[in-house]
Amino acid sequence: MNKQSKKPRSDALYEAILTLKTVEECKLFFDDLCTVTELQAIEQRYQVARYLEQGMIYNDILEKTGASSATISRVNRSLQYGKGGYAVVFERLAEREKS
Repeated sequence: MNKQSKKPRSDALYEAILTLKTVEECKLFFDDLCTVTELQAIEQRYQVARYLEQGMIYNDILEKTGASSATISRVNRSLQYGKGGYAVVFERLAEREKS
């Protein structure tokens, strides 16, 4: 059992995020919410996920992002065995690109 499942999660943060309407609003909100280091880590993990989804190999991802092999592996596990959040986002972005 992980630490998250011991403590009930609140919907408040996620509902707040859903009120944001532009990339600029998102940046402002996350700049206030997170430290620079936290944001860099989140952005890096997302970029790693995008590269993995595109079929890029670990060494190329490491070179492009500076992410450690442990981070790349962790993101890959989330893509393979996670709850499908990345898949939802990637699918919606692909739909948007087609429009």
